[in-house]
Amino acid sequence: MSKLLTLCLIRKDTKILLGLKKRGFGEGKWNGFGGKVEKGESIEEATKREVEEEACIRLGNIEKAGILEFEFEGNPETLEVHIFGAVDFSGEPKESDEMVPQWFDEKELPFDKMWPDDRHWMPLFLTGRKFTGKFFFNNLNEIIDLRLSECNNI
Repeated sequence: MSKLLTLCLIRKDTKILLGLKKRGFGEGKWNGFGGKVEKGESIEEATKREVEEEACIRLGNIEKAGILEFEFEGNPETLEVHIFGAVDFSGEPKESDEMVPQWFDEKELPFDKMWPDDRHWMPLFLTGRKFTGKFFFNNLNEIIDLRLSECNNI
């Protein structure tokens, strides 16, 4: 059983927009913006909708950077997350019911307050390389196995 999700990282010069999750899965962690793909919606449409709902900005062009799968011990559901990057947006990020947006310099990302897998794939994202991977967690904060590789055809 698999759940299809999106994640988008917005960039401006050498800065990355992250959101502090206020509730639900990942509460208290800094993350990109995204969520579930609704019925009848493309992955790209879901990405743009989620960013607008969570950060109050509108995306133009987005570029797929990777696909990651996440499994959590004791949970039969696999999370399939399509990761996008965006530099084309309008509006100023604003706090929503779900996220508090903040710009970070890409060399000073708060990895200690992010999902532990981010430190593995984020360097690939930041240098423009495409990737696929799978992360196995034994709880929400500990990776017990991972596979990550560069991939040109995402």
